[in-house]
Amino acid sequence: MTMNSKFLMTASAVFLGSLGTVGSFLADDLARYLGNDTLAVTLLMQLASALYLGFGMLNWMAKSKLIGGIYSRPVALGNFAHFAVGALALVKGTVTLQTHLSLFLPLTILYTLFAGAFAWVLFTSPRQTKRAG
Repeated sequence: MTMNSKFLMTASAVFLGSLGTVGSFLADDLARYLGNDTLAVTLLMQLASALYLGFGMLNWMAKSKLIGGIYSRPVALGNFAHFAVGALALVKGTVTLQTHLSLFLPLTILYTLFAGAFAWVLFTSPRQTKRAG
C-alpha cells in the first residue's frame, strides 16, 4: 500500500489553513462559544491560529516534494509530532469534558487520521513515480 504524500500534504495544508483563518478572525466568537471569552484565551487562540497558518503554508509549499523515509524528514516529523500530540490531547479532552462534542469530536477524528497518515509517511520509504520526459 502506498501513501500519496501530495494528497496528504494538500489535505493537511487546507485543514490547517482553514483552522488558522477561522481562529484568526473568529477568536472572540470561539472563546465565547467555549465559555471563556477572556482576553488571555482570545490571545492564545490567535497565537495558535498563527501557528496553524504557518504550518499550513509549510505543507502547501512542500506538497510537490518527495516525502517519507529520509526525504523531507523534518516536514514529516513535524507534522507527525503535531498531529499525534494533538490527537492525544483531543482524545483526553473529549473523553474528560463531554461538552462541545460537535466541535471536538470531528477535530479528534481528523487529528487521529492525520497522525496515522503522517506516521505511515514518516516510517516507510516513499515510492517515487516515474515522470514522463
